[in-house]
Parts: sequence; C-alpha cells; structure tokens
Amino acid sequence: MTPPVHPPAAEEAAAANIARHLGLMAATRPGAMALKVPRGTTAGGDIDYLSLSFAELDAEVGAWCARLDSAGLRAGDRTLVMVPPGLPLIACVFALFNRALVPVVIDPGMGLANFLRCVAATRPRGLVGIPAARLASRIFRPSFRSVAVRVPAEGALTSRLTKSGSRLPAPAVRGTKPRDLAAILFTSGSTGAPKGVRYEHGMFEAQVRLIREAYGIEPGEIDLPLLPVFALFNPALGMTTIVPELDPRRPSAFDPARAIRAILQERVTNSFGSPTLWRRIAAECRARGVTLPTLRRVLCAGAAVPADLWAASREFLPHGRLHSPYGATEALPVSSVSADDVDAGSVHGACVGRLVTGIQARVIALDEAPFASPADTRPLPTGEIGEIIVRGPVVTREYDGNPAATAAAKIPDGESIWHRMGDCGYLDPQGRLWFCGRKAERVETTAGTLHTEPCEQVFRSHPSVARCALVGLGARPGQEPAIVIEATLPDRAAGQALARELRALALRHPHTATIRRFFFHPRFPVDVRHNAKIHRLTLARWATRARAYDGDAE
Repeated sequence: MTPPVHPPAAEEAAAANIARHLGLMAATRPGAMALKVPRGTTAGGDIDYLSLSFAELDAEVGAWCARLDSAGLRAGDRTLVMVPPGLPLIACVFALFNRALVPVVIDPGMGLANFLRCVAATRPRGLVGIPAARLASRIFRPSFRSVAVRVPAEGALTSRLTKSGSRLPAPAVRGTKPRDLAAILFTSGSTGAPKGVRYEHGMFEAQVRLIREAYGIEPGEIDLPLLPVFALFNPALGMTTIVPELDPRRPSAFDPARAIRAILQERVTNSFGSPTLWRRIAAECRARGVTLPTLRRVLCAGAAVPADLWAASREFLPHGRLHSPYGATEALPVSSVSADDVDAGSVHGACVGRLVTGIQARVIALDEAPFASPADTRPLPTGEIGEIIVRGPVVTREYDGNPAATAAAKIPDGESIWHRMGDCGYLDPQGRLWFCGRKAERVETTAGTLHTEPCEQVFRSHPSVARCALVGLGARPGQEPAIVIEATLPDRAAGQALARELRALALRHPHTATIRRFFFHPRFPVDVRHNAKIHRLTLARWATRARAYDGDAE
C-alpha cells in the first residue's frame, strides 16, 4: 500500500483538525495496524495483544461519535475525559475532535484537591468517564456543577460492523478553524498550581508537522509511548501504537522488563518517556546483557537527561539514538538534542539543542514583573543565564480562565505571542539552547544566584548519587544553598563521610564552592506525569526542619 502523502503546512493549517488524519490513514492504509492493547500473556511468555487496524480504529471512533451525538453534546462543548489510557483514550479523544468538541484532560495523579479545582475552573458541560468517574462527579457535585451530560465509557462500544456487514467509518470531521479552541490540557504543577492551557486546532497540526520533520518519523513505524497523551499523535503520524503496561497514576511501579519484552516482541522503532523510566530500562538492559536493535529513536523528556543515561544509550541503542526534546505543555517542541551532539560531561547546564523549524528563542534578564511587550524586556548576550522566552506555531496564547497567569507568562508581540518558559538558561555561540533550571527554584545568595542543573550536575557525578536537588534555606536574596541527596543512610557516620566527599566535589567548581550543607531524603517528591520533575520547593520546606550534615565538619 502506498503511504499517504503529507500535505504542505498551508493545507494543514487550513484543514485544522487533527482528527482528519485518522480518516486519511483508514482510507490509504486500512489494514495497517493502528493500535495493539495488552490483554495478558501467552503460554510462551509473550505479551498477548488485542490488535486494531486503522480502519477498525476509525470505526471505533465512529461509534464514539454516534454515542457523543446521541448524548446531546454540541460543537464547542467542553468535555472532561476520564477514561483509561490506550484504546478508550485514543478513540474517545479523536471522536471529540471529530465532533468539534473540546476535550479537557487533567492528570488524576495531581491529587484530588488539585483535580477538583481544575474541573471547577474549566466548567465542562460534558463528562466521558468510567463508572467510578461518573460516581465521583455526583459525590463531588460542587466541582462538577457545570456537567449536564454524562457519557458512559465502559463496555464494548461497537461491533465495528453494521447489520449489512460493512464497516461503519467515523463521520466526516466537523469543520474547525486554526484559531478555534481544540482542547484544554493541564500543566503538571511541579512549581505551582496546575494551569489549564488552551490549545487551538492549528497548534496540534503544527505539532504533528514539527515532530514528524524534526525526527524523520515515517508512516509504518511502531511506537511505545510511555506517556499516554503522546499516543494521541500516532494516528496523525501513521505510527502503530503499542500500549505500554504502565499505570499513569503510578509510574514508579513500572516494570522495565515488560517494556523491553514489548520493544523486542513488537519490533518497536520509537518511544517517548521520562529520564526516570528510561534509566530503569537502561539498567535492566545492562543487567540482562540485551540491546534494543529495532529502536531508531528514543525521545526522553520531562526533566534533564543525566549524563549516565546519555552514555548508556549508546549501548542499548545499537542502531538508534537518544533524543531529548525541550518544551513545556504551553510550547512543545521548542528544541532538540541527540546523543551525538550533547555534552554529557558539562557542569554548566543541560544542552537542549537547536531550535526546531519555526521556533524563535531569546534569553532575557530575570524579572518577576509581567511584560506588556518585548520592548519591556532586557535581552542578554550569548552565554549569560536568564529567562528563556519562545514564540512559534506551537506556542499557546493563554491560560484558560486565568488572566493573571496569562499576563505573567505571555508577552504580546503584534499577532504573535512570546511564552515565558519559566526556565533559566542561555544560548551558546553555536546557537544551541542550554537549560539551567526552573526560575522559581533558583537560589539567591549574598554571593550570587545559583541554578539547579549546573549545581546538581556536579554532585550527580558521585557514584553514590543518582538524584539530588539544590535548595535554598531562608529568604531571597540571602538564602543559604544546600543539596538534598535521595538516599537512605545506615547511620549518621555514613552521612557525615558522604557529606565530606560531596563538599570536596563542591570545592572543585566556582559555582558550587559555597555549598557546604547536605541533607539526605529517602524518597523525593516528584511529579506523577513523568516521575522525574523533583519538587524542590517542597524539599526546601522539608529541609527547614531536617538535620543537615556539614561537609566541612570532621
């Protein structure tokens, strides 16, 4: 079957609904596999999958469309999505796009209080959910008061065959414009309250185009998405989705051996996941002496990729490369770096590579005030650390129902918008972008400002340190810097000995020479979405009542 020809960017922008890509795949590659969902283990130990072709997935979406229409949902209705990852999530969301409804996607792992606040703030008219979700909407009625339509998501939704025996494809996609609201996705809330990000249809189209071009993704590839929301791009990219055996509410329970089994068995060519998950896969590969020869690329994001993972990737990816795309819920992708280009031994930040096509970036002086225009900012020269701002076709314009957050993070520039990433970094003479840490997590001392990534890189070089966090004790600008190490110590003597070794490391570099206090925490608080973003501000509060180790003490 001849692979589909991707339309030019102008045509994509005019069409402006990502749901159309599934119909295109169903028409041009109907028998190709779209989705494989694990449902157990075979007698031989392989993973047993339920498989759907693009034509079958299109029919599944068609059945969802019929259910949404019959429930009384209207174009433009915000619809809260509370369904499991895999087939239900993909089919439901594509049906919502098809009918010009607006899916509202909120991570259940952000905690009940935050989740309920997000629901109340977005005011969805519809809810598509499993029984527990619909029951929760009754129990927590004040937060769900706007919900008028509840659509069941359980059970076999369709036989995929009409009475006459012919397939029933999804209906024609309702027309939407590039600036029409497409979805509301929430930030992880790692350095503040989660915020609803307004995605327009044209932005999704641009994301598909930039991801395809940046990584050379071709129809017919096979993807194992270790972040469920990224599976939503696959029908538009023509990739087969292998649903991972991963509970997005508990990524820490992830079994790397099962991921390796899926990759080898299904000849996976592409995967997206956090550094935490891929570190565990790398360790499992090393322990078993196996490689992943079918993988062409691994996209690793959610936190800075540590040096040991860059190095390990050269062993377990004999025919592929590890890439780290940089971006945020509000702007993705911004830039990308691969194992071929990264300087993994740096202690001056994490190189996040060159900007993808159509993205512009600047580094401006740190300032907490909102900016009415770029003229109000102070651009910094090459090599100087400041706040990263970006603009381009994937940069979102505003937060939903949150004008204060929009004013703080967005800088209008004529018809375009600059987004303040909330990250500190710099541009090097080669035009590469470097990440130095979250702006909110910087530590301001009387001797100067310290940034998380350059400082933590120094201490992660110690063989006993896998994860660590720079924190500031006290108030800015007179904070005392300290490092928290994720470790359980047998006794205080062991902690003191390690603190002395870490202090010796600190003295080798000017930017860490003032760090002499060390804490040890058994289990870092991290974001649920990636299991990688450390909640450093939470650790800083913990450190105010914890016992420190002085690296200068005997």
